[in-house]
Amino acid sequence: MNIDVIVHPKLQHYGIATANGEAMIAWYHKVLGMTPNFRFTAPGGAQAGPPFSATFVSNDEVHHRIVFFDLPELAEDSEKLRLPRVQHVAFEYQTLDDLLGTYARLKGLNILPVMAVDEGLQTGIYYNDPDQNSVELNVNNYGNEWTATEHMRTALSSSERPRRMFVDPEKMYLARKAGASPWELHERAMAGEFAPEKAYDRRTLL
Repeated sequence: MNIDVIVHPKLQHYGIATANGEAMIAWYHKVLGMTPNFRFTAPGGAQAGPPFSATFVSNDEVHHRIVFFDLPELAEDSEKLRLPRVQHVAFEYQTLDDLLGTYARLKGLNILPVMAVDEGLQTGIYYNDPDQNSVELNVNNYGNEWTATEHMRTALSSSERPRRMFVDPEKMYLARKAGASPWELHERAMAGEFAPEKAYDRRTLL
């Protein structure tokens, strides 16, 4: 048994407390394909605390990736963005086509992003779930984790090039449909060609 060296576990799942359980479950199913695998309800009481239900969802072979704890007594917090919190969670696609195709599919469901950005090493599109938690969908621009890490260590510290460029995913989607390669889209994004017509309100994230 190793007691001297840090063992690096993988992130398996996280839990979200909500008063909006059904809407959250439906949103994560539409956006990420999360499907409930198990659900239970605790009636609560003097010793057990408030009543709640817990729904365990996953979109892969792991039994659960997210747990929604539905607590009807929770109140919305208008000061949420001013308080310490988990700022966002991210989900990675294998290809840019998967990311842009998901953008187009969600647009058809009237689920629209709040921000999109090419960060050099990756391209990310950000959404807010029904509780206004930030969810990032991204793709590695290099298709290789080691190269993306090297980019973060070197290119991001250089003042000779922009660190990131905000983009309009609709423009990228149309350019991809017109035949531009994923790498060409990245280069054009960093050149500012896909800049949004209206600046994003980053306060929705920060």
